[in-house]
Amino acid sequence: MLFWTSRTALGEIFIVEENNKIVRVCFQKQNFMTHEAMQKTPLLNNAFEQLQEYLAGKRKFFNLPLCPIGTAFQKKVWRELLNIPYGETASYKEIADKIGCAKAYRAVGLANNKNPIPIFIPCHRVIGSNGKLVGYAGGLNIKSQLLNIEAFNK
Repeated sequence: MLFWTSRTALGEIFIVEENNKIVRVCFQKQNFMTHEAMQKTPLLNNAFEQLQEYLAGKRKFFNLPLCPIGTAFQKKVWRELLNIPYGETASYKEIADKIGCAKAYRAVGLANNKNPIPIFIPCHRVIGSNGKLVGYAGGLNIKSQLLNIEAFNK
């Protein structure tokens, strides 16, 4: 595993690559991130370029090889998150309905929480059924910032 870090409008972000695919995005340094694993590869450079364009409101879609590691159910949820249009939101219940597991909205919430590649897999677009912002790995402030970027540039 290789990683690179960069300062962004959201603070420091860490992106992790394995086998030429993005496997993780973190909002803080993790134990496995050693000096030996820090290397700026073409893929990591491209990922940060696309991220900076997105944060500047100039990019609505990412074109990166993603390989999230998780269970079959989690991967099903994460694939559905990719279908939420830029600038729009969906509730956990709506995601559960779309993946054919109408009563699994709590499991969808747990899968959303375990998304290893936030932003690129837009778990920030998932909100509570009451329309309120709920949980985000980077904190609700970052979730709000991401939604505001999209709403402003829709």
